Amino acid sequence: MDGRAMDGSGSDTLRTVYHASYRRLVAQLAAVVGGVSEAEDLVQEAFVRATAQRHRFETLDNPEAWVRTVALNLARSRWRRRRRATAIMLRLRASYVDAPPPSPDHVALVAALRRLPVEQREALVLFHVADLSVERIAADLRIPTGTVKARLARGRAKLAQYLGEIEPADTGAELSVRDLEHEMAVRGALSPVSPDGLPA
Repeated sequence: MDGRAMDGSGSDTLRTVYHASYRRLVAQLAAVVGGVSEAEDLVQEAFVRATAQRHRFETLDNPEAWVRTVALNLARSRWRRRRRATAIMLRLRASYVDAPPPSPDHVALVAALRRLPVEQREALVLFHVADLSVERIAADLRIPTGTVKARLARGRAKLAQYLGEIEPADTGAELSVRDLEHEMAVRGALSPVSPDGLPA
């Protein structure tokens, strides 16, 4: 919002208050929030709200104080959102840092999965990790249920073969695929699959 925009709309009271107090309010808010740019955003948003409540605004004894109060409330809301976001990020970072290293079984499983054709890997992950039914996978991928079952069967067979070559300690292929859900969530163990079927 700028002076020209205010000249084009709104009541005489709103225009008068805007022109008389905008710079003063920005200076006051800048001292509170520590920056002119953010202060301008807050004051402009407060005037937008005043425009939405124009009839009420015209009856106020001290409209400038009303705008200042709205702008300060907006600033407090931003601070609360930032604090919450910071707290969440710190918790997520702590969870990542404190996460135990992947077990040899998980490392072996990820390596084996990456050797599978993309269609088989996709079917295995959707079935075992995302816990989707064969019917749901078929619907999502727009393929027959028989094709999904075939990909699962071939993928399991290949996975067992690859795991047998690696010989991870005490690893059952299906159990490890189910256990992979947590590992993927924490570490993004599997690379995203690009349209050409290669890890992104």
